Amino acid sequence: MTDSTPTDAQAACFEAGIKFGTLYHQFAGTPVAPESAAGLETAIEEAIENQPHCTDATVEIRCEELERELDASTADYTELTGRFLEVEIVVDYEGYEVVSRMEMEDGYPLMQLESVRDAL
Repeated sequence: MTDSTPTDAQAACFEAGIKFGTLYHQFAGTPVAPESAAGLETAIEEAIENQPHCTDATVEIRCEELERELDASTADYTELTGRFLEVEIVVDYEGYEVVSRMEMEDGYPLMQLESVRDAL
């Protein structure tokens, strides 16, 4: 029988995934305009950093993409989706530091691990 207990590094990666799931599903659909983007970036960062083991969250709303969306609309705002976001989240769990990112790739917002390091 194989030991199925996750390693600390695997648990750290899981924690990073939880943070991205929270970020994406909590904030998707939030009304956003170029004028409110900076405030929303800060609100998202602070909300994610409140979660256990999160040491840093950096959120950038892609304002150029947001403005292109609004140029084709009669509205002054649109709803936040993954295509407007670039995010980096850093988790420190039991001595392991995990850096994860979300950015657009081929028209789809992908969340991926950048690195897993022994921080000790």
